[in-house]
Amino acid sequence: MPIQILADPLIDQIAAGEVIERPASVAKELIENALDAGAQHINVEVERGGIGLLRVRDDGAGMESGELPLALARHATSKIAALEDLEKLATLGFRGEALPSIASVSRFRMASRTAIAGHGAEIESADGQAGRPRPAAHPPGTTVEIRDLFNKIPARRKFLRTEATEFQHVLRTVTRLALSRYDVAFTLSHNRREQFALPDATNRLEKEARIARLVGNDFIENSLHVEHEHMGLRLEGWIGMPSQARAQADRQYLFVNGRMVRDRLLVNAARLGYQDVMYGGRHPAWLLYLSLDPRQLDVNAHPQKLEVRFRDSRGVHDFVYRTLERALASTRASATDTPPTPASGLVGAAEYRPGLLRLGEPPPAGFGVSGNAGDTQASHELPAGSADAPLGYAVAQLHGTYILTQTADGIALVDMHAAHERIIYERLKAAADSGRGARQPLLVPAVVESTAADSELALQHREELAAAGLVVDRIGPATLAIREVPFVLAGQDVAAVLRDALADLGQHGATHRIAERQNELLANIACRSAVRAHRLLSIDEMNSLLRDMERTERSGQCSHGRPTWTRVTLAELDRLFLRGR
Repeated sequence: MPIQILADPLIDQIAAGEVIERPASVAKELIENALDAGAQHINVEVERGGIGLLRVRDDGAGMESGELPLALARHATSKIAALEDLEKLATLGFRGEALPSIASVSRFRMASRTAIAGHGAEIESADGQAGRPRPAAHPPGTTVEIRDLFNKIPARRKFLRTEATEFQHVLRTVTRLALSRYDVAFTLSHNRREQFALPDATNRLEKEARIARLVGNDFIENSLHVEHEHMGLRLEGWIGMPSQARAQADRQYLFVNGRMVRDRLLVNAARLGYQDVMYGGRHPAWLLYLSLDPRQLDVNAHPQKLEVRFRDSRGVHDFVYRTLERALASTRASATDTPPTPASGLVGAAEYRPGLLRLGEPPPAGFGVSGNAGDTQASHELPAGSADAPLGYAVAQLHGTYILTQTADGIALVDMHAAHERIIYERLKAAADSGRGARQPLLVPAVVESTAADSELALQHREELAAAGLVVDRIGPATLAIREVPFVLAGQDVAAVLRDALADLGQHGATHRIAERQNELLANIACRSAVRAHRLLSIDEMNSLLRDMERTERSGQCSHGRPTWTRVTLAELDRLFLRGR
């Protein structure tokens, strides 16, 4: 065919193919417009999963009658006027394509009114053919109503799923948007049944109440609040405890300058922060808000604006990674910390079995325990935990595996192997860090066949790789030679480590693969070196282990992410035995 200019309705439908994937995409665009308009309350009504009806009503700034036709024109917007505005975007939308694209594939109606206007106005459009605006009764704000999405485009309609599935996508989208703006009230209903009505949240307690409603109470009860600012970057949010990791990455929420994103660089940085406390195949949960200068950010990198680009991607990556790593490293086993797992299974009658308790060697003077493994008598004057010993003092060893302690407010159970493994691992890492840069030359260099692009990348980052202990030379257009390796990795498959490091450098501009591999080896050493189950420990040995736990970073989990301890308070024990009733 000869070259020709496409008709406007076809142009709009092509644009809709980039932006409007399903009803959830419509909900996202309309709610973002409402947020940009300064709405304080947004009401979303859905019927038949959003295929039959999707109505978004807000109390924002509204539009004059003459602006309604312009709102349905392509590339018409009130959010930018010059290139300088595009470089420092503070709004969620800016391209002026959403409304005409949506109107081109549905029956469309929009009514609006400004606060100073005497009455509102409305406009309708069917499959891209817009009518004239006419007066209409409407409160200040805007209502956009979408019916019969893709009804005239069967090729698109057949790709939609069931109504229940489509509504789940809408629900997830509205949930993410409600988590992005706590100062705005949200209401969502489906088939005239209210799903949630969220008031605005102004303080941390109210924000956590919204999170509990939308993400889950178990998440907020087993998470750490993080807040850190450095060099123009600010990260705030909640990160789930490693013991609450999930089989799917369905509780990972990321927002950049209030915009919900699915950014691979940020996901990689956040996962890296969990590397020392997460076992394979599991996914941590997080709810993170990154703020930075809009001029350091390109939000025009994805048709649906779900991915962003950072001017200093490496700096952002390291900032997020270090913030989460330090937050998780600061957790120690103490009486004030939430234990990694709740002791929710302690219900029912307790059964005494001879030999269950082993009281170990004679305790230090003043400890107050007497007897041996065959005794059932012990002094009642056991010392509880204190500021110097928040995990309390050992009372017994259970089944050769667990340490039972008495704390200031109850009892604690410690997995002695998992706890000792974490202690050894952190000491090995500290020793490795103190000798960071120690390298071992290879008698015969390891030759690695790669691509020309990877070889060029290795040459560009040669100093960074050397600082991590890997000395690499380029000996051919697509051939690399590894001449020195970190001392810990001697005898390992360093070629695979180099390939992974180059993949990270190409994608994120930074790599931690070498350190990761070293830590994996140290974790295996720690696991093999830790005290084994069924080894009988003396009271002194058990107490020494407890004190080391209190001084060790990340001691709530072993190096594979398993919890090391849990607690039962006196109040829980009293409820268990019906005391005071």
